[in-house]
Amino acid sequence: MANLKNSVAKNIKTKVAGQTQDDVVYCHIFDAILEQRLPPATKLNEEALAEIFSVSRTIIRRALLRLSMEQVVSIRPNRGAMVSAPTKEEAKQIIKAREVMELAITELAVEHATPAALEECRKLVEKENQAFDNGDYGKGLRLSGEFHIKLAEIANNAPLLAFQRSLVSQTSLLIAQYETGNHANCSLDEHTVLLDAIEAGDSEQAVELMRVHIDHIRSKLNLDSASASNDLHVVFSDLINGR
Repeated sequence: MANLKNSVAKNIKTKVAGQTQDDVVYCHIFDAILEQRLPPATKLNEEALAEIFSVSRTIIRRALLRLSMEQVVSIRPNRGAMVSAPTKEEAKQIIKAREVMELAITELAVEHATPAALEECRKLVEKENQAFDNGDYGKGLRLSGEFHIKLAEIANNAPLLAFQRSLVSQTSLLIAQYETGNHANCSLDEHTVLLDAIEAGDSEQAVELMRVHIDHIRSKLNLDSASASNDLHVVFSDLINGR
């Protein structure tokens, strides 16, 4: 929570034109989840957040409810809110949904892309590249997510964009929980090559590149091995059964 407080203290009053306090709080928490500064299962205390953002608990509650509708925050009766922590089975379903969504978005992006929109995407890739080069993995991950959200904007389909925002943030949670190995990023060239295919109007190639890209994300997640148990009877089952 301290990291979140430090990150917003400088610019909590800064708003994009037309944004409400609810929007500002939502965006800051959303970005913190994308950057993995709020890892899975982090308790989101309304009182602490209200103090951090200098807003009422009602505004915090509305932002958390909005995030819960995107399935990146879980609100439990009498226990409050926490950053979602998907199970491995849920993770597999999220990645499959992400694949289906991304392929549809890519096909539509080829149809609707403009030079200006593609240039924005290329600038995001440059910033993403710089973040990873500087060792700022959280920022790089957030920019990667913004790249995919931008593609959904280019696709010009509002429902797909709404679903994409949720799936991108849920994927960030999966990476925080289940990514194996180091944080080396393999998506930068993939993003550039994908943009090249979209710019060339090659829908078949762009869709295939996106499919490969999602497969690479999936391959970095340890979703097949059994999860460690905190049940003492399970942990020491070999001793119990050997009695």
